Amino acid sequence: MIALSVNLNKIALLRNSRDGGRPSVTDAARQAIAEGAMGITVHPRPDQRHIRPDDVYDLAQLLADEYPSIEYNIEGNPFAGPTTQGYPGFQQLVEATKPHQVTLVPDSDDQLTSDHGWDLSQPQPALEEQIRTYGAMGCRVSLFMDPTPDHMAIARSLGAHRIEFYTGPYAETFWAQGAAGAQTQACFDEFCTAAKAATEAGLGINAGHDLDQENLPLFATLPGLQEVSIGHAIMCEALQAGYGPTIKRYVEILTP
Repeated sequence: MIALSVNLNKIALLRNSRDGGRPSVTDAARQAIAEGAMGITVHPRPDQRHIRPDDVYDLAQLLADEYPSIEYNIEGNPFAGPTTQGYPGFQQLVEATKPHQVTLVPDSDDQLTSDHGWDLSQPQPALEEQIRTYGAMGCRVSLFMDPTPDHMAIARSLGAHRIEFYTGPYAETFWAQGAAGAQTQACFDEFCTAAKAATEAGLGINAGHDLDQENLPLFATLPGLQEVSIGHAIMCEALQAGYGPTIKRYVEILTP
């Protein structure tokens, strides 16, 4: 079974639009887990537009106390340091919570959303040092990557345990061409080739970005896929079907 990790950023974004703490990020995590989610993902950014440091700490405590078998995944740029607005820095958040997995993403501080993976065509000594740091904390380290086969072995040599494929290009091609479209199949084949290279290098495989109920069934056949992180599509589809039923449907898609 491929694990569904529910990204709660958009829950926090909605909450932040008003005072009062509604909707509750922790309640959303509880409901996602009740519907079969096997992980919770957050991507705290320095501008705190959605997930805030207190959310990171509260969710870590919730999972430790009530759901010790549920995986906690914190995404972010490992080089994002503290700000005067209260963001303590990515490393500090990880040190304080010790999540099961950290997904390292090459985002700029003001980036709207993740839109590319790490470029490993050149040496990355600073990234390698960050990977060692998080690994020493007991975290599984995943690198956000484009489907570039030659970069998979490099990712493993840097110490990464998994990669998370950036699936935005696949989703856009699927929406334009459909599942049977030649361009969709060609794009998916690129991911399959990169997945094979990742597996041969000894890496686990995650995926995320713009995956939804329409395009996920095909992508779920990717060889070696272990986990998908989905947030935006869940919230969009929940407007029609409800939050709980939407998560349940994703779990069904990912269950053989």
